[in-house]
Amino acid sequence: MSMSMADEAEDAILAYLKDNDEISNSANFAQDLGFSHDDIVNVIRRLHGFRLVDAKDIRRERWVLTEEGKTYAAVGSPEFQLFSAVPPEGIARQDLQKKLDPAVYKIGCQQAIKNKWVEMAKTHVSKKVQHADDKVKNLLLRIQNDEAVNQEDIDALKRRKLIIQQVWKGNSVRKGPEYAPKRKRAVTDLTRENLQRGDWKELEFKEYNFSAKGQPVEGGHLHPLLKVRRQVQTIFLNMGFEEMPTNNYVESSFWNFDALFQPQQHPARDSHDTFFLKVPSSTKMLPEDYVERVKEIHESGGYQSRGYGYDWKREEANKNLLRTHTTAVSSRMLYALAQKPFAPKKYYSIDRVFRNEAVDRTHLAEFHQIEGLICDRGLTLGDLIGVLHDFFSRLGMSKLRFKPAYNPYTEPSMEIFSYHEGFKKWVEVGNSGMFRPEMLLPMGLPEDVRVIAWGLSLERPTMILYGIDNIRDLFGPKVDLGLIKRNPICRLGL
Repeated sequence: MSMSMADEAEDAILAYLKDNDEISNSANFAQDLGFSHDDIVNVIRRLHGFRLVDAKDIRRERWVLTEEGKTYAAVGSPEFQLFSAVPPEGIARQDLQKKLDPAVYKIGCQQAIKNKWVEMAKTHVSKKVQHADDKVKNLLLRIQNDEAVNQEDIDALKRRKLIIQQVWKGNSVRKGPEYAPKRKRAVTDLTRENLQRGDWKELEFKEYNFSAKGQPVEGGHLHPLLKVRRQVQTIFLNMGFEEMPTNNYVESSFWNFDALFQPQQHPARDSHDTFFLKVPSSTKMLPEDYVERVKEIHESGGYQSRGYGYDWKREEANKNLLRTHTTAVSSRMLYALAQKPFAPKKYYSIDRVFRNEAVDRTHLAEFHQIEGLICDRGLTLGDLIGVLHDFFSRLGMSKLRFKPAYNPYTEPSMEIFSYHEGFKKWVEVGNSGMFRPEMLLPMGLPEDVRVIAWGLSLERPTMILYGIDNIRDLFGPKVDLGLIKRNPICRLGL
């Protein structure tokens, strides 16, 4: 019902009660004024809530005819139709069946035999009485006219599904304690305009209902990335790794590039690939003795390396940036490890990194990197391959291939490929290698210490596991919240 219709119905109810004590039946009132009964009931409930009227529920039960019952009330019951179709001399069963509807014939035979009106021989039907009274039709007509019928007959008609009980609900209405011929609209908000006009003094404000329940609070839902992250984290912990602190997104170029033996003229250090900070633009806290050793290895080499042979600039190393990989944290952890008596370590991290890349279906300017490294004496490439098989088999990737690659800070380096059963092809899943002596020895680590490491993105396995082909549907402002609420658990490592 529209607001205008609701207002008209409300005004009609209040106006009627002004001159009358009671609306005894809301249905009759609605019919007399041309309103829908449901609409009138809704208005009465609202007025009752405002205490303008007192409403009492009226409940009436009555029997009404089903569609089948209405048919029998009009043309007679099946048993009477069958009895009327039998002539005084009788009739062949086959001929009688042709004269009647199949349903009428079937029901009529049962009831007429039960009433002892007819005799059904194998091929012939004859009357046992000359006259019959169609009691069923008469009862149905009486019910249709709201006349009284005894309970035994009601039960018989109900068993034959000729009548059903109908419950009618309505209201009787009297004036309430707050009755007024016109309801004053309660205001819910005090506006700036009310204060400027000064009409707030005459306004009637709606009372607060402190016992009312608030909006239901939805429970939180885990993002698919968090589910996969947790499972990968569990795999690392089961393999005996400990997590590196990766809470600082801002890093200096020194730890992100220089400490990793990545030259200052490398394309990755260009602003087209890296986000540099304007404020604060440079760091002021670097270990000076270590900075000197890194400068020397870049400019003139050492430890049987020729270096890069260029003029290393401190101001480049001081530049602050959003870290491009979590390996910047690895370099810090390895340097800290070198400052104490050596002890083997297994480190891992899963956190956010940033690259100044064009956004498309498979690339974002920020993503999550999974990284693992092992630091111990005498490690070899065979150890790296064995650890990779162990790690990726726990991710459900048992078929691996390795391809030689180049990284500034690892040698040898390998790209990692896994056979994808769904795609029926080999797909790249990560990168790996052994950290170069030019990176490890300036830190102060013993000469026989080796570090094997590997890394991969968190987004790619998540997209494969959840069947997502556009990374923007997984991460970012365009993510469908329905995905977050309905995505299944991650079964990696289970």
